[in-house]
Amino acid sequence: MKSRIILLWTLIGIAIFYSAGVYTGYKLFSPKPKASQTVSAQAILTALHNRGFLVSQTYVFDTPVTIDRNSGNAFKDFFFGQTIEARGTMEVNLGVDLASMTQQDVVIDPATNTITVTIPKARLFNSRLVGPIELKNNQGVLKQLLNSDDGYNESLSLLSQTAEKAAQTDETINRATDQAKQDIETLLGYVVEGKTVKVMVK
Repeated sequence: MKSRIILLWTLIGIAIFYSAGVYTGYKLFSPKPKASQTVSAQAILTALHNRGFLVSQTYVFDTPVTIDRNSGNAFKDFFFGQTIEARGTMEVNLGVDLASMTQQDVVIDPATNTITVTIPKARLFNSRLVGPIELKNNQGVLKQLLNSDDGYNESLSLLSQTAEKAAQTDETINRATDQAKQDIETLLGYVVEGKTVKVMVK
């Protein structure tokens, strides 16, 4: 009889010990529920500001330009006239200045789990020469002797102006803006997982 009581209490002790171990293991190793993600307008704005100017479209132009410094007087131009023909490859970048955005451009709607971001329209970022400039410089006899000018700086300036003008049509601006919208939606998709992101244009 005594041995049965001892055996019974031993089994109860083992059961309690085993149950305690299972409970402890569950608490330690069970997957933790995900905390609900709270995203503020400032956090979104910071993520956008960190990107600075977002280049969304790059165009390359190879258009020749001519600089005519002749007066139209054949005799005078023979001595002092100048014609410069230049060609160079120009790269022009368009995009959106995210650093200029404010908190008013970010609206969070908890009811629909939607974040609406309003961005400015795409604009010119910069242009740069890619490679050398091919120059053909015809100068009058006295100009070449007394005031020679290779025409490089003025040619570079005109090439930049020509390429920038060609890159800033309504079609190219709209294309750059649409691409910026897609890029920002992708970027914010990593910042605000599980929420719907809408990008509007001012």
